[in-house]
Amino acid sequence: MTEAAVFAPGHLTGLFQICDGPEDPLLKGARGSGISLTRGVHTRVTVEPSGENVHTVSINGEATRGAVVSENVLSRYMQMLQEPRRITVEHRVETPITAGFGSSGGGALSLSLALNRALGTELTRVQAAQIAHVAEIECRTGLGSVFAADRGGFGVLYKPGAPGIGEGKMYDRSEELGVVYVYYGPIETKEALGDPELRRRINQIGGEYVDELCRELTPGRFMKFSRRFTDHVGMATPSLRRLFAAMDAEGVTFTMAMFGDVAFTVQPRGEAQHVADLVRRKVSGAESVVCDVDTRGTVFTD
Repeated sequence: MTEAAVFAPGHLTGLFQICDGPEDPLLKGARGSGISLTRGVHTRVTVEPSGENVHTVSINGEATRGAVVSENVLSRYMQMLQEPRRITVEHRVETPITAGFGSSGGGALSLSLALNRALGTELTRVQAAQIAHVAEIECRTGLGSVFAADRGGFGVLYKPGAPGIGEGKMYDRSEELGVVYVYYGPIETKEALGDPELRRRINQIGGEYVDELCRELTPGRFMKFSRRFTDHVGMATPSLRRLFAAMDAEGVTFTMAMFGDVAFTVQPRGEAQHVADLVRRKVSGAESVVCDVDTRGTVFTD
């Protein structure tokens, strides 16, 4: 029996531009900006000899057949096997699911890296990461979250594509930042990306704001442009708009996670708890969460 365990950080995207024109899924993706979290996806893979190929996937202790991105990644590794194996996949997700925290991309990347090690398929890290990227593109659960999970930190992806193809610029003091978020509910990325009018609004200004952040990447500029992007795209729910208004009055800018019914802000690490407490006092029913910024990217934990 062989095992491997991998952690992939969660990721909150504030703004982006859809870049899915190329036929090659490795070239598809997004240009965008966001921040990685120390909460994310822990994936453990166990491989045993078997009379036939068989696998199981569980998420937070519950067996599932609906983990489409994980199934996509698994199918690619199954094709590489020389002998049948029993593969057990356990995902533990620390952030809300289908709510803009990048759990599908993080799950795909952590699974691909873990399978590569446990099965001894000897792919490079970039090759394993590209399998995860293609799986997410094909399942339409995201565009650039595999790249973001691979890197970690706070940054802007200015050239779209899979790890090894896309290119990004990183903020060099990510460890000084903290994130405050409020979760209200999920939004299906697949449905959002399939809405032609929404895609049009996204691409009207997304690329322009990416260019602005490439010129000067700071947390303040990120929050300003992300909020403008949210307002232009027009997906904010009444709950988000109420929180935005209440915190605007306190001089604190929040924006919407792409895509999720989630409000978040990036603040100096030492001020994050104060902002979270302010949210609880000023916004009825808001359960604010403070999270540090991940600076390692996706890593093995065994």
